[in-house]
Amino acid sequence: MEIWLNRTSIDGFILLGIFSHSQTDLVLFSVVMVVFTVALCGNVLLLFLIYIDPRLHTPMYFFLSQLSLMDLMLVCANVPKMAVNFLSGRKSISFVGCGIQIGFFVSLVGSEGLLLGLMAYDRYVAISHPLHYPILMSQKVCLKFAGSSWAFGILDGIIQMVAAMSLPYCGSRIVDHFFCEVPALLKLACTDTSLFDTLLFACCVFMLLLPFSIIVASYAHILRAVLHMCSAQARKKALATCSSHLTAVSLFYGAAMFIYLRPRRYRAPSHDKAVSVFYTVLTPMLNPLIYSLRNQEVMGALRKGLDHCRIGSQH
Repeated sequence: MEIWLNRTSIDGFILLGIFSHSQTDLVLFSVVMVVFTVALCGNVLLLFLIYIDPRLHTPMYFFLSQLSLMDLMLVCANVPKMAVNFLSGRKSISFVGCGIQIGFFVSLVGSEGLLLGLMAYDRYVAISHPLHYPILMSQKVCLKFAGSSWAFGILDGIIQMVAAMSLPYCGSRIVDHFFCEVPALLKLACTDTSLFDTLLFACCVFMLLLPFSIIVASYAHILRAVLHMCSAQARKKALATCSSHLTAVSLFYGAAMFIYLRPRRYRAPSHDKAVSVFYTVLTPMLNPLIYSLRNQEVMGALRKGLDHCRIGSQH
């Protein structure tokens, strides 16, 4: 850290951003800020509802609260800095600031990927082993699962942050992105980064493909259990509880794998920036909508909260 602090007096990076000051880009920037605001409000509201309503104090909603917390932190990690740079016209970011962005971003993306895998396992236990569900997914187990997703994500973030910030950057300081992302930063290193590329790929394989394999295995067992159900109503209910999670998984993993598991020669900055906006801003906005609008229990908690507010205002 002392080395980093010493380098900030002479070093820094220029973030090109994703928007110019044309009329079209001004409209797009406004849209992104609206999506950012909706993401903030939606995730804060979902966290509040899960906290205040006893009916939502179950393993599924505990994991959902962790997902909302991660999404809330994810949108706050990069979007405010992007907005400040765009509005002020200053595109610089300090060396330490860049390292902190990398650490937060990688940690949160890694933690969210692992959490989505654990949420799939939770649905598998709930549908395939309903009688043993309270034991297999006890409060202690849920805390361990959530803690492990946070711990592995943070570890991944620290590894990538330290490795990226330890590389020498002696040439151009212009990062063709709207935040400090490791693949964009590696292009500026004035040394051979093949070893780091291998480390980055290994981290991505572990943090993305491992939980994704858990998701695939869990839903294969869920599908088999659903097909053996005698009641059509039970099948419909089981599939309904999984549809929201599958939607969130598709959005997150589709974008993350496109960014991190493509061969380097197929990467284009314009594509990376567009997809990064998708899973750093749009997905955190969609997750609370997906889990609330299609969930009767969450909508019931929302109606109950609004009724309490209405009654309180009348008195």
